[in-house]
Amino acid sequence: MDDSRRLVFPEDRPAERLDRYLAESLPELSRSQLKKLIDDGRILLDREPAKASSKLKGGEVIQLTLPAPVPLQARPENIPLSILYEDDQLIVVDKPAGMVVHPAAGHSDGTLVNALLHHCDDLAGIGGELRPGIVHRIDKDTSGVLVATKNDASHQCLAAQFKAHSVNRRYLALVHGLLPQERGMVDQPIGRHPTHRRKMSSLARQHKRAVTHWKVLGRFDVDNLTLVELKLETGRTHQIRVHFSEMNFPLAGDPMYGGRGRLKSLADQDLRRLIEKLPGQALHARLLGFIHPRSGDYLEFASPPPNEFQAILDYLDAKY
Repeated sequence: MDDSRRLVFPEDRPAERLDRYLAESLPELSRSQLKKLIDDGRILLDREPAKASSKLKGGEVIQLTLPAPVPLQARPENIPLSILYEDDQLIVVDKPAGMVVHPAAGHSDGTLVNALLHHCDDLAGIGGELRPGIVHRIDKDTSGVLVATKNDASHQCLAAQFKAHSVNRRYLALVHGLLPQERGMVDQPIGRHPTHRRKMSSLARQHKRAVTHWKVLGRFDVDNLTLVELKLETGRTHQIRVHFSEMNFPLAGDPMYGGRGRLKSLADQDLRRLIEKLPGQALHARLLGFIHPRSGDYLEFASPPPNEFQAILDYLDAKY
């Protein structure tokens, strides 16, 4: 079924192009998707077919008709999994860096969902959706602990815990720069970047609250690096990477938020080569704790950093 939406451009807002307003108001849609909707006549401005360059001055009614999505069929794939725990309600895995969690454009196979569908013959019962049992995600190049559920009741229970921010999530990260305090908190909202659509930012007009707590585990003064443990209160897309980049402490190796650019400042070439071997940012979801949806017991799972990340930590430990 098509999805119809209605927007009204505020009377007290400065004049703005239609395409810019839509890009900000509908961050889930890319600019190319919005352009196609306009070209296909699926966006009306005051009941007339809209143009991307149409000027909004106040009070205009915008009607969008989004075509019903074509469901993608995730197929089971025999991909090895590192399983930390499994029962008839859920499965906890240690996701490797480089693996996408959920099929999407450009990643229709080789994902964690494809692997879970092969491993768990009782997994795909979450309302028949493409994302069976996935209640949270980890960035492609971030490794670590992730839980998936096997039925609707467990899925709803875990999803409610994530929504209430009661799940215990701890990350390990290596950042450029020397954090001056031993611990702190970042309370900075995050939304889609106003110009770089693949990035997130605190500059977005449409945003959600994002809170990250951090604690210093070690400082490596000569190399201007800090090892930190992070506790997520919320779980926004790229939350840790955005928060620390905007504090001018980008994660080592991060290709999107400034970490790669900082590598040239490292005088230690051996350390630089080790960081360059990372598939992405030096970030690992090392611990996950939650209430089991059926037993009510608190469960907690941890995993060590992957080999490439651990090699950097071992090198720094030996050096300092």
